[in-house]
Amino acid sequence: MTKTYRIEVDCANCANKMEEAVNKIEGVKKAVINFMALKMIVEFEDGADVGKVMKKAAEVCKKVERDSEIYF
Repeated sequence: MTKTYRIEVDCANCANKMEEAVNKIEGVKKAVINFMALKMIVEFEDGADVGKVMKKAAEVCKKVERDSEIYF
């Protein structure tokens, strides 16, 4: 399953770091952040709990940039 989320991130470098961090989360098959469009596309592994995965994604993104936001 693939879902697209609107995000807020202030710089392209932070977006790259966030993308790397989200790709390391268990349950994420592939994540791509498009800084210009302010979108995150996440492909989930089969059977992944989307809610838990995205909660963890929000946590790791806030570690990179405190005021970042992912809109579920």
